[in-house]
Amino acid sequence: MQTPANNPKNNPTSPSASNTSPDVLIVGAGLFGLTMAERIANLLGKKVLLIDKRTHIGGNCYSEFDAETGIECHKYGAHLFHTSDQQVWDYVNQFTTFTHYVHKVYITHYGEVYPMPINLGTINQFFHSAYTPDEARDLIKEQSETAPKAPTNLAEQGISLIGEPLFNAFIKNYTAKQWQTPAEELSPDIIKRLPVRYNYDNRYFNNTYEGLPTNGYEAWFQNMINSCGDKIEVRLGIDYFDDPEIQKLRDQGIMTIYTGPIDQFYDYRFGELKWRSIDLEKSVESVDDFQGCPVMNYADLDPKYTRIHEFKHFHPERAADTAYADTAYAADSGKTVIVREYSKTWHRGDEPYYPVNTADDRALLEKYQDLARSEQNIIFGGRLGEYAYYDMDKTIAAALAKFDELKERF
Repeated sequence: MQTPANNPKNNPTSPSASNTSPDVLIVGAGLFGLTMAERIANLLGKKVLLIDKRTHIGGNCYSEFDAETGIECHKYGAHLFHTSDQQVWDYVNQFTTFTHYVHKVYITHYGEVYPMPINLGTINQFFHSAYTPDEARDLIKEQSETAPKAPTNLAEQGISLIGEPLFNAFIKNYTAKQWQTPAEELSPDIIKRLPVRYNYDNRYFNNTYEGLPTNGYEAWFQNMINSCGDKIEVRLGIDYFDDPEIQKLRDQGIMTIYTGPIDQFYDYRFGELKWRSIDLEKSVESVDDFQGCPVMNYADLDPKYTRIHEFKHFHPERAADTAYADTAYAADSGKTVIVREYSKTWHRGDEPYYPVNTADDRALLEKYQDLARSEQNIIFGGRLGEYAYYDMDKTIAAALAKFDELKERF
């Protein structure tokens, strides 16, 4: 099945190579690298060489249209755009429009499905009750009293937020699967991102703006590059550490924005920073609708996967779009794409997704950052370069801030 005609092809085009040397080398074509490249090219008029070891732009946010069904699938797990940052929202809307998609998640625990994040509906369903908001607050306050006043790990933080019964049901075992690390050994900051509501609002995010790029992530990212004319040259399938032409630029001391792993840049001199990685198991199912929602989490130790994504639910508006008439978005197509997500401990050669960020990791990171501060022409950025968990909008905001900070150097 072909991708709809009005959607981007799966292989991004690149401007022709220039005969002149670039002014700036950017390593990594994810959101941080793309944003820096666009700003440097469009606002400063500099020539940028943007490289990536993968065969596509967009980093982990990349999506592609499944050949059999025509469904847009997020290649590296679900990525949902949401922000309350007006500067970021105005910036991204230069390159794409967004749908009205609102992300909602459900979770299966002992064969029963609950709404997530924890809200009044979750609480009443779990306790088989009809608590009012105030009654639910009182209940959770009582159940959270076993937690220390100043939580030092994820388990203590989770119990302080939702009490021990809800934590044990929905967070404890899910966390053990997701991070391959007991909750007692993880930072309390991880769970602070999860909202708890005492009403029946089960939107996953609280942000002012939310949606998905109308024509897909690749179209958005390609528009960023195209807006720069011939100022950006993209080379894909290029390894920064092994490519001889890139080595020449490194020897010349070219200004470089590096968005790869900071420990890899220094050849793991002090050891490896720990990451969580994932395996994604994709399948085409011969049903119209596999699970009735975009994402279903699994709270218990079995099954081994943490969640299942069903990507056609991310773009329900496409069911009525004639451009998608011959795809599985159409009603009664009898096809859908799902992806089971399994967490695993990262080993060298795996894709790093989420920093584990223990106290030992933070101490190790400081050593690498000391080296980075001594660099004259190397700028580290993005989640890999900074060993940081960034949502998409925070990545863009960080890139915009870094550009403003350093533009005089360019």
